[in-house]
Amino acid sequence: MAKYQQYAEYKDSGVEWLGEIPEHWISTQVKYGYTVVLGKMLQTTPKSNSDLLKPYLKAQNVQPSGIDLTNVGSMWFSADERKRLLLKEKDILVSEGGDVGRSAIWNNEIDECYIQNAINRVRPRHTNDSRFFYYWINYLKAADFISIICNKATIAHYTADKLQGSPLILPSALEQTQIANFLDYETAQIDTLIEKQKTLIQLLKEKRQAVISHAVTKGLNPDVPMKDSGVEWLGEVPEHWEVTKLKWKASTTSGGTPTTSKYEDYYEDGHIPWVRTTDLNNGKLNETPIMITPKAVRDSACSLLPKNSVLLAMYGGAGSIGKHSLLNFESTINQAVCGVLPSEAFVPDYLHRFYEFYRPFWMIGAAGTRKDPNIGQDNIKEAKTLIPPLNEQNQIADYLDKMQSHFDALTESAEKGIQLMQERRTALISAAVTGKINVRGWVKPNVEAL
Repeated sequence: MAKYQQYAEYKDSGVEWLGEIPEHWISTQVKYGYTVVLGKMLQTTPKSNSDLLKPYLKAQNVQPSGIDLTNVGSMWFSADERKRLLLKEKDILVSEGGDVGRSAIWNNEIDECYIQNAINRVRPRHTNDSRFFYYWINYLKAADFISIICNKATIAHYTADKLQGSPLILPSALEQTQIANFLDYETAQIDTLIEKQKTLIQLLKEKRQAVISHAVTKGLNPDVPMKDSGVEWLGEVPEHWEVTKLKWKASTTSGGTPTTSKYEDYYEDGHIPWVRTTDLNNGKLNETPIMITPKAVRDSACSLLPKNSVLLAMYGGAGSIGKHSLLNFESTINQAVCGVLPSEAFVPDYLHRFYEFYRPFWMIGAAGTRKDPNIGQDNIKEAKTLIPPLNEQNQIADYLDKMQSHFDALTESAEKGIQLMQERRTALISAAVTGKINVRGWVKPNVEAL
């Protein structure tokens, strides 16, 4: 913030954690600068002839990026409620529950809309600026003020009373608008940079997947003779590679879940790792949070799998089927996980990478008409796999490990960049709305002139 000037004189705000504020600013409470109204409870049927069915917003419609109209419901409102709860342009909507204090500005996205009691509507009094308050409430949330006053020992609620009683620092109306203009511009610049980094991360993810797919289906030598794999979605593969079913080259197994009704016998003081689908990380698995006892292994279907087994999730629909890990320790598994046991035909890291490529194709064989279809060991055994010579499998695995490290480093750098920009965004809002920097002389850059 060094490039910004400070105000000439400051005074004590009267709020310990706020510290000093510019001499001419007012330290007050939200209720003296803005009117706060809580929405109404859900009403699914009319109570009188005057009730009308109207669209309304819930807390989930209020997002950091603005108003989300993906899912807008309708409920019944009386004439008095329609008058009292109708949204007007530039109202600030503040979440009362859930992610308490999350806010957005209403810009008449719908011609006529109202609010449920999960939302506080904040409307400026006098000549106060909506956008200034939007940044102020973002500051209160980032400073953890809202979290602290919403007792999280129970379900958090940022009630209308708590919101009305929250501290508020007010410059003049003209200065509020200037601060809002400054923050609109500067945060938009930061948000653009953040989106570019997010796009880069997505491109890196896609590039990483493309590199894996090419390596495990085409190999590393671009000049090698190719042949038709006989599998439509595989296309051509290196001529010297074998295309076969997994069952001819490796064995599979699954596990079970020791009953929690015998927790003392099966889980307490256990030292044998036990892997669930939720533990699979689509990478190398080095630990698991749950341990079971030797008695649990004896009394259930939880046989011990060797290190270098490849684990595949069989249940849970598209979101879970095909999740995978290369097991880096001996472990048991539950019934939703298939373990492909180490085989002389495969280098474990190559097979693991092949199944990373294969993951989208498991849904083709997913059985049943359930909402979340599953696959079984038979699907995995019958699935086609590609088997290069072992030395080539090792080369592919080593190459992909190096490429993984490269992509991970680039992704980590982009993620750190996003974190730093988000921190700067938060710090800039804090400094501007509390008067730590003076932006009265700020002028929006003329982009065309540049």
